Amino acid sequence: SSENAQGEKIIITEAALKKVIDMTSKKGKNGYGLRLDVVPGGCSGHQYDFKIEKEPKSDDVVIEQNGAKIYLSPMSIKMVEGSKLDYLDSLQGAGFKISNPNVHKTCGCGSSFN
Repeated sequence: SSENAQGEKIIITEAALKKVIDMTSKKGKNGYGLRLDVVPGGCSGHQYDFKIEKEPKSDDVVIEQNGAKIYLSPMSIKMVEGSKLDYLDSLQGAGFKISNPNVHKTCGCGSSFN
């Protein structure tokens, strides 16, 4: 399998890219990226954490598409490889959503996994 940091590891939808650009430009943070972290917690052992950061850490994988940047730590990329990052704006609430094929057990809240 070829290692291509340009989005091979994780699929980012149009909506998610738009939202990252939206969030950074509205806050006057042009050029900033969205950090996607997998952190311990939630009812199934892990959950996703999203925050806007100015620049990647030295060992981050940076995915840049359509002017939007996503920063992932090497550990996080392992856990979300092959996933899809989307942004949903629905009656249940708005937010980034990950569809992760590696997840075997999710919980009712939908924001943590094992």
